[in-house]
Amino acid sequence: MKFGLLSTAGIARKSFLPAVESTDHEVTAVASRDVERARSFATDHSIPTTYDGYEALFDDADVDAVYIPLPNGLHAEWTKRAADAGIDVLCEKPLAVDAEQAREVVDYCADRDVTLMEAFMYRYHPRTERAVELADEELEGVCSATASFKFPLFDQPGDIRLSPDLAGGSLMDVGCYAVSAVRQFLGEPDRAYAFAADSKNTGVDTELAGVLEYESGASARVACGFDTQMVQRYRVEGKNGWVEARDAFNPSSQSVELEYRIDGRHAVETFDPVDQYRLEVAEFVASVDEGREPRTGGSEAIANMRVIDALYRSAESERSVAV
Repeated sequence: MKFGLLSTAGIARKSFLPAVESTDHEVTAVASRDVERARSFATDHSIPTTYDGYEALFDDADVDAVYIPLPNGLHAEWTKRAADAGIDVLCEKPLAVDAEQAREVVDYCADRDVTLMEAFMYRYHPRTERAVELADEELEGVCSATASFKFPLFDQPGDIRLSPDLAGGSLMDVGCYAVSAVRQFLGEPDRAYAFAADSKNTGVDTELAGVLEYESGASARVACGFDTQMVQRYRVEGKNGWVEARDAFNPSSQSVELEYRIDGRHAVETFDPVDQYRLEVAEFVASVDEGREPRTGGSEAIANMRVIDALYRSAESERSVAV
């Protein structure tokens, strides 16, 4: 598969390009609003073609798919532009600014027979798959899940993660992982309650904590932020035990562990180093080849955004709201 890149974002350089380079696929074009930046990026990574602006890539490039790591507020627009060109899309999370826009984008791509996948790479890590398997098959009466993703975001002028106009904020940037994780274990919640803070006075949440309620009586807690040291973890609990992962979403170490105690049996499973971005690319290509929805496709993106929307509504209204 031939990929085009929309922008020279850091995640494209650090994660997506190495993932593609480890496969039989290739990145053949990169576009940027700054053509000199695109040319420098292309030279550094041996990409044969550059474009001055994203639309130029769609008009001219010989690509099968595009990877979109643009700011959150631009995901929907450029996903639809790609669909207009008949090009399949791997878009960074979150797909859209809210569930309504996500649904619009998903329908738009479906109408044009374009494959759309949201880039939640952690879902393809073998540890995540094993954790979901244990929760589904061995934990009884799952009643609680918690997930957190926080890191220190030092003040940087113009940082898109602190821009309300570009749909910044900790919930959109890293809290979406926490929401995704608890949903894998408990499904779709019925109500949400959240508290948010804006410690940097930029108009976006820099800390958010939320509780999700389920009709069954189960509950989930999610937390995200830019004001503390790095925290990445999830834990799911049932009547007969628990499963927990640390360094859970974007591991800093090569090997990772999954710890659990079920029916009195305590275990720590170790997973060999793996590039979860490469596994993400493999899922995307397979879904295109097989004509099926990816595991993190449109319906999943909409469901995750519905919960994010509810957490924001609750934080703004300071009360529990329906999801």
